[in-house]
Amino acid sequence: MTGNELQKEFWNGPAGNTWVELQERLDRMLRPLTLPALEAAAVVQGERVIDVGCGCGSTTIALVEQGASAWGIDLSAPMLERAKERAGSRKNIAFSQLDAAQASYSPDHHLLFSRFGVMFFADPYATFKRLRSSLVEAGRLTFLCWQEASRNPWMSTAGAAVRRYFPVDKADDDNNHEPGPFAFADPDYVRDILVTSGYTDIEIAPVRATLHVASDLDDAIWFQSRVGPLARVLQELAGEALDNALADARDALADHLTKDGINLDAATWLVKARL
Repeated sequence: MTGNELQKEFWNGPAGNTWVELQERLDRMLRPLTLPALEAAAVVQGERVIDVGCGCGSTTIALVEQGASAWGIDLSAPMLERAKERAGSRKNIAFSQLDAAQASYSPDHHLLFSRFGVMFFADPYATFKRLRSSLVEAGRLTFLCWQEASRNPWMSTAGAAVRRYFPVDKADDDNNHEPGPFAFADPDYVRDILVTSGYTDIEIAPVRATLHVASDLDDAIWFQSRVGPLARVLQELAGEALDNALADARDALADHLTKDGINLDAATWLVKARL
């Protein structure tokens, strides 16, 4: 099974259903990072936009509300079903279940946009080159991707606490280019992909925020046992090992509990380029 086929299987299984379940919470939590990316996209009324890895459609809908005609593409059928429900009767919006690495594009789009949807490509060089074929002359690219796991304690705190029980995928390691949330943590690697794929005027800037992860410890464990590194470890454990891992994760998160709940830092790269 190829890398992209593995991603398709993953996002059409329990993971996709979980993201649908948690869509409102995730959108609310990620809002401090999403807004700068949408602002940087600088959509002009009537522009045609592809939202790559659109998930449950939050950013696709936001792009339409800014005046774009937006096409959201994703591998996940359950997430796309949710996106279509949310879009309702809006005009100038469409969703398709597509593999961005294999799809055919017409060269009439002004912008490629993505919020955390481009780090999972098995071959990012080939995929960004293919995506480039969708753009008009002087078309542009704007996407948001995660910096290293160590700079994202909102994801890594609980996962690091339980790693000894079951080593998580090496894609969670710093400075690793394996498909996964942190594949684009190295800005030099991102720049090389884009230059090689034919993009110019590349800008890579940090966007950081403190995210409200949970209201209390019970809420934090419930949430992080469903998404992220902790979830991937827990699904491999049972019995005493599972109980011990949950206790260790709880202790790690307890160090960050305040009267306002648990708020942890997040660090991303905001990437812009054009043809």
